[in-house]
Amino acid sequence: MSGLTPELAVILLNLAIIAVAYGSVYPKLAGSNMQKISVCDLFASGLALVIVGIKYWGSGAEFNLLLGNTNWFWFTLISYFVLELPAVFWYIKKYGISMPK
Repeated sequence: MSGLTPELAVILLNLAIIAVAYGSVYPKLAGSNMQKISVCDLFASGLALVIVGIKYWGSGAEFNLLLGNTNWFWFTLISYFVLELPAVFWYIKKYGISMPK
């Protein structure tokens, strides 16, 4: 990914992890169990942080987060959350998951 900006590389990584997680892994491992989905999602988002951290930990690189610059950790975490929201809503609708009360 040498021709990509660091922000775009992280976003593409996040999108790939989210697509695999919600398209393949979560239906097989968690089904419609919200607690299992949450645990699996901790691992998925953690994977994104580990991969990006391996590249940028201690580098001092700044990432543009629209409202200002931030480090790799916060950019990865916030962008993952924002990119994940449509997948969450799609998954809930597709599998008829009712939210816990």
